[in-house]
Amino acid sequence: MYSEDYDGANAQERSGEDIYSKPVRAGKRTYFFDVKATKGNDFYLTITESKRKVDNNGHFAYDKHKIFLYKEDFEKFTEGLEEVIKYIKTNCLKEEGDQFTDVNFEEL
Repeated sequence: MYSEDYDGANAQERSGEDIYSKPVRAGKRTYFFDVKATKGNDFYLTITESKRKVDNNGHFAYDKHKIFLYKEDFEKFTEGLEEVIKYIKTNCLKEEGDQFTDVNFEEL
């Protein structure tokens, strides 16, 4: 797994053949879960967060962040994600109706 901005990323893998895509709209963001295949028929998942913003000229633009998740990492990634979500639900939410706040990570 690596970030889209990683310089060592293989260009072929970044432009793999699209197999399946699932967009999930969540508030101000849209998440895209895209299954892709390399020329060697190796499958991987890209997860993209897309958020619409207004640029300096008043035009709409999209801020996108992408990670690549390879099949050998699926199980560990899933275990870690499930553990963190369970922790948040158990320890961080006071009531069932609690909502997450919009956090701007650039300010942290």
